[in-house]
Amino acid sequence: MFNALSRQPDDALLALIGLYKQDPRPGKVDLGVGVYRDEEGRTPVFRAVKAAERLLLDGQDSKSYLGLEGDAGYLERLWSLVGAEAGTKVTAAGVQTPGGSGALRLAADLVLRGGSKRVLVGQPTWPNHVGIFAAAGLEVVSHPFFDTAGQTVLFDRMVAAFEAAQPGDVALLHGSCHNPTGAPLSLDQWKTIAAVLETRGVLPLVDLAYQGFGRGLDEDAEGLRYLIGAVPETLVAVSSSKSFGLYRERTGAIFAVAAEPAAADLAKSNLMALARTSYSMPPDHGAAVVRTILSDAALTADWTAELDGMRARITGIRRKLAAGLAGAFPALTAVAEQEGMFSLLPLTEAEVLRLRADHAIYMPTSGRINIAGLKTAEVDDVVAKFVALR
Repeated sequence: MFNALSRQPDDALLALIGLYKQDPRPGKVDLGVGVYRDEEGRTPVFRAVKAAERLLLDGQDSKSYLGLEGDAGYLERLWSLVGAEAGTKVTAAGVQTPGGSGALRLAADLVLRGGSKRVLVGQPTWPNHVGIFAAAGLEVVSHPFFDTAGQTVLFDRMVAAFEAAQPGDVALLHGSCHNPTGAPLSLDQWKTIAAVLETRGVLPLVDLAYQGFGRGLDEDAEGLRYLIGAVPETLVAVSSSKSFGLYRERTGAIFAVAAEPAAADLAKSNLMALARTSYSMPPDHGAAVVRTILSDAALTADWTAELDGMRARITGIRRKLAAGLAGAFPALTAVAEQEGMFSLLPLTEAEVLRLRADHAIYMPTSGRINIAGLKTAEVDDVVAKFVALR
């Protein structure tokens, strides 16, 4: 049987990581992998995470299964962080998942079971969005979202795609800190989107993976909070990888949000049934860490302070990078106002490969860079090498 299989292409980002690790040149720069790094180049463990783990080590008395729902305390506190005041107007029924990717797959399986056939996805997007939805059996309908050369959101074309959607379609939205562009939507734009989706009978699926890395924990969720109060049903996929630094713990959740409690509970029962035939029970450790942090005022304050410091560092690097690139790439002044870890630069594949070959600067051929992977001391040198391309 195995010989009848065809070899699949390597994941482009994982292959890039391998090339970076094999490069012996000093001063090499990794702008590819989507993790936060500090000024020493480390992906740190949050202080509050370490403290929560110590509490769990001393107090945890079982390694039994969590159950299909997962950690109920984690789900309750995570939704309070995401939904806040808006969450009091609706019912949010959550299921813990193996990371944000697991949440997106369960969402895809759920909407397919509910009769949806198509998901509208703005381009560019995180490449695995398309892979997950297609693997679940949904038709992926692409629409323009971002003009890389001009560094602007193509909002009118996005709205036009939603206006042309059919009732029962699903619309993917990035909750904040768009991957890969960093381009934000204003609250007024979120209101316009909500009105169109509600009128057309389109279900929003919001991927919230970077809360706190854009403008702040509350500010990054304001569009989502408006949306869930304006449409009858929403699916919200949440990742704890970035906001809590729990990348390898695979900690996430999918929330079915509805104006009617019975509808949310019905969706949850189906999400749990789908989980049972996929991975069965979710992993415990990361969710327990988040629950512990969000249950303790002192740990929450320390976590928030450290997250604020990370966001401030990224913002500072953005401004320095934008100022340096503005002469050769005038549109890249927008990088300073973009949000989160990523931006998408107007570079050709040949230019990206030249940076890799000549200067040991590693990034995907799409031109996406991980701003959070740069050290402040590296910015001037990286800018000079980008500018030399032009």
